[in-house]
Amino acid sequence: MKSLSIKKNLGIFILFISVSTFAQTEIKNKVTDFLTFLPIESASVYIKNTTVGTITNSDGNFSLVVPAEYKNDTLVVSSIGYKSFKTAIQDFDSSTEIALEEDVASLDEVVLVADTRPKTGNDIMLRAIERLPRNLPEKAYLQKGFLRHKERNRREYKWLIESAITLYDSSYAAGAEDNLKINVDETRKSYDLRDVDSLYAYTSYLRYKARNVNLKSKTLVRDTIQTKTLVNAIKWNDERINGLDNLFKGRLNLVRNANAPQALFGKNMLEKHQFDLDTILVEDGRKLYKIKISRSKDFIGLGTENIYNEGYEAQGWIYIYWDNYAIKKVEYELVAASDAQKKRSKSLFGTQLNHKLILSYKDFDGKMYPSYIFYETPKLVNVGDRSSDAERNAAETGSTRDEQFYTTTQEILFTEIIREPEMVSEALNQENWDSDIFLVRPYNAKFWKNYNVLLESREEEKLIQDLSKRATLFKQ
Repeated sequence: MKSLSIKKNLGIFILFISVSTFAQTEIKNKVTDFLTFLPIESASVYIKNTTVGTITNSDGNFSLVVPAEYKNDTLVVSSIGYKSFKTAIQDFDSSTEIALEEDVASLDEVVLVADTRPKTGNDIMLRAIERLPRNLPEKAYLQKGFLRHKERNRREYKWLIESAITLYDSSYAAGAEDNLKINVDETRKSYDLRDVDSLYAYTSYLRYKARNVNLKSKTLVRDTIQTKTLVNAIKWNDERINGLDNLFKGRLNLVRNANAPQALFGKNMLEKHQFDLDTILVEDGRKLYKIKISRSKDFIGLGTENIYNEGYEAQGWIYIYWDNYAIKKVEYELVAASDAQKKRSKSLFGTQLNHKLILSYKDFDGKMYPSYIFYETPKLVNVGDRSSDAERNAAETGSTRDEQFYTTTQEILFTEIIREPEMVSEALNQENWDSDIFLVRPYNAKFWKNYNVLLESREEEKLIQDLSKRATLFKQ
């Protein structure tokens, strides 16, 4: 089990708080649509000309810790398709909700402005990928972030992890596999109430270890398997599907890893996607292309080992700045499309939507840095009974299809960018960078006192409180 020494932990802690002072202010409010009064989710809330910020939750609420050094600066609230709200932090009024007005541009005016500009969605997207080397950071940097990892079946939350993380990236030009690192610095919450009974995960684990072993979960008997071995199998299954390394270094990091072999947004992008220009929107005074993502001639696959994670088609939206073709936001879903994947998805999960991804970026000094990542996927826990006697057998055993899989959600809010070469070098030289979010760590109350986190929605807060109560009873 890897861990940083107390001295190194202290060094990282000092590194990350060195840009702020002890006196900090927390500001809270709600962001809504000016006409409909509905909450605006994922609106950006940040201090102008800094990297300090957060986003609104599904209820439109936000909470932002403002370091004292920025008390005389300006707070900005922005969302694609709306006019931005700006106010001096000292004048911030939390008693009145922040209402944003719509802001759109003329599609014809923008598209016809010059003959040399690309006119179609496919051409705009190709230009955006071509411009990635100049729009993404070309120098090494660190990002400070907050992770919330949730898993639930159809009835209740079963697992929650909240952690502070550090991301190191050498540059877009370098491959992510060897030049991107993640460290879990601290853990705020960790409740794991999953049942240790997944023979499905165990058989997959044995096949992975032995390679040529021909096993089926129904041929195994739970009572003959050591719990420790089964826990190792479940952890292996967690990491290959939900681990941070997989999320950042795999194909679903669509923009950062567009230069990797078999990248989904790589050189064969149009064989797997089509892009249609929909309209022009405005965000914080800048025009953006809104482009629809749809299927092309080939199916999409993720190449996950020992899992049939193939046979998908893409759908969603991508938002690209009009002035420099920088990608601002990607909303990306993978839906079962091949006959085999349709059958598998319906049988195991009761849905054709297998992967939902949101990638948002912030512009800082002319470079686009990750600001928010959302990823959701169903994860098989038990194969279950899919025979014609399934309902009768479930009634006899007390098990239901509701417990067959977990819906896993990972959210990452990046709250700070560190680019000073000395600080980056110092952090990089720390040994034992550890991206294991599943490792239990002691709670550090002082660390979390002024750390920006994702605010829970009312529903999430209720479910998390329920999970914490059940976890307390479980320990007793």
